[in-house]
Amino acid sequence: MPVKRPNPGWWLYYQFGGRLPERYREWVLRDATCKSWVLRVLIRGLLQIAPLGAALFVGFGVLGGSWPIAGGALLLGVLVVARIVLTSAVDNVDARLVRYGYPPGHGSAVRRQRDAHAAERYRAVWRQAPPD
Repeated sequence: MPVKRPNPGWWLYYQFGGRLPERYREWVLRDATCKSWVLRVLIRGLLQIAPLGAALFVGFGVLGGSWPIAGGALLLGVLVVARIVLTSAVDNVDARLVRYGYPPGHGSAVRRQRDAHAAERYRAVWRQAPPD
């Protein structure tokens, strides 16, 4: 059975911290455990600060500030937010899954299991004993 994906409105609501209806529970698990989960967390964090960053950039540029300084400040803000989001990614994702009824640490366990299977497939193909 395919996982039910949220429509763009629900997805945007979810990105800004909203809780999706129960029918999207499996999609939230997939979102938190797929191969690109770190990229998804980073996009979520950057999307959350985008309105504020755009307003500050335009405000600093329009209100007599220098566009290069406003751009540099925006870039620095993006880098700081990226670091904060990435350093707390595992805990935040696991906490989000708890909100959807999964046990604590479930997302990390699923990712570890997936990574162990991938490592086993790698060893089976590339780490064979050399022929005599």
